[in-house]
Amino acid sequence: MNKDKFLFTSESVTEGHPDKVCDQVSDGVLDEVLRQYPDDPSERVACETYVTMGLLIIGGEITSKAYVDIHKLCRGILKDIGYTHTKYGFDYHTCAILNAIHTQSPDIAQGVDAGGAGDQGMMFGYACKETPELMPLPIVLAHKLSQKLAEVRKKGVLDYLGPDGKSQVTIEYINGKPTRATSVVLASQHTEAVVDKKTDQMSETARREIIEKVAKPVLKGYLDKETKFYINQTGKFLVGGPQSDTGMTGRKIIVDTYGGWIPHGGGAFSGKDPTKVDRSAAYMARYVAKNLVEAGIADKLMIQLAYVIGKAEPLSVMVETYGTGRISNERIVRAIEDNFDLTPGGIIHTLKLRNSSNGRYRKTAAYGHFGRDGEGFTWEKTDMVKDLKKHIK
Repeated sequence: MNKDKFLFTSESVTEGHPDKVCDQVSDGVLDEVLRQYPDDPSERVACETYVTMGLLIIGGEITSKAYVDIHKLCRGILKDIGYTHTKYGFDYHTCAILNAIHTQSPDIAQGVDAGGAGDQGMMFGYACKETPELMPLPIVLAHKLSQKLAEVRKKGVLDYLGPDGKSQVTIEYINGKPTRATSVVLASQHTEAVVDKKTDQMSETARREIIEKVAKPVLKGYLDKETKFYINQTGKFLVGGPQSDTGMTGRKIIVDTYGGWIPHGGGAFSGKDPTKVDRSAAYMARYVAKNLVEAGIADKLMIQLAYVIGKAEPLSVMVETYGTGRISNERIVRAIEDNFDLTPGGIIHTLKLRNSSNGRYRKTAAYGHFGRDGEGFTWEKTDMVKDLKKHIK
């Protein structure tokens, strides 16, 4: 019998990647505003961050009674990430920080204050039975690799690594099932300590250590003798972080979601308060999809929602089950509409999105918004399963 084979690749980046630095700063501001005024629906945040060599600029539209010490907050986040010395090309002690924040347009506010969506657009959610997280395997593994890079750096296991880094993993599927990793890419900033003086490249010893300490613990069960490893493929990665690449909020939207497995509506998440459906409706779409899959209505399911600025109810709700649905797509849409409040106010209430204790949104800003556990990831709950199972009886 012929086997249907294909390869699929997803990537992730570490918390020290310049774009992710910006996402974390933007969400750090959001956290602080919501922490001070969690019950005030008039608080608005649309915060953007830009970082380059020696400079961080924070701007956007914020309407709030909260006071945020921008300089203190930014430097604290940079310190936590690990930009603590000039050897990493960026230092929280000495970098310049410019604040260019202003208030939200009243033309937008009048529609949002009445309960309408904060913008137009479409948002996608997805869940599948491929992993315990109900996520596609490639993005799950890519995130775990990036997290492992940060872990071995911070714990001093590989103390020559810097904050900036990336991962990528290619998985072979046979008859729709993930079977093995065909290639693994790891790029991590490092110091001069592991540069081979003869070749002026990262030493083979350091490359092998990264494979042994990062790749193998994460990918066990998916590695075989044919798996190819690409570790700092250019030879070395001394110049990294904002010294090497400019970063901006919202430039890692595929990393943030499903790793390219499904379409993306185009809207970024970080720095946006819950009235922005780019973020909140994408969270709701994940919540709906995950509960439907956990309830057994489909083995994998994608949902699309669409909104227009100033109107509360979505313009459209669409589902795709890829032939795995136990009931028709029309019945699934009716089940969604009967069991979930898809208005911005309903989403905020259901997922408790104004509660921002313990740096909730900053936690989402690195290593993916979906397939996560822990406090604050309310869209990962499966508390609607019992109600949804009634639709397949």
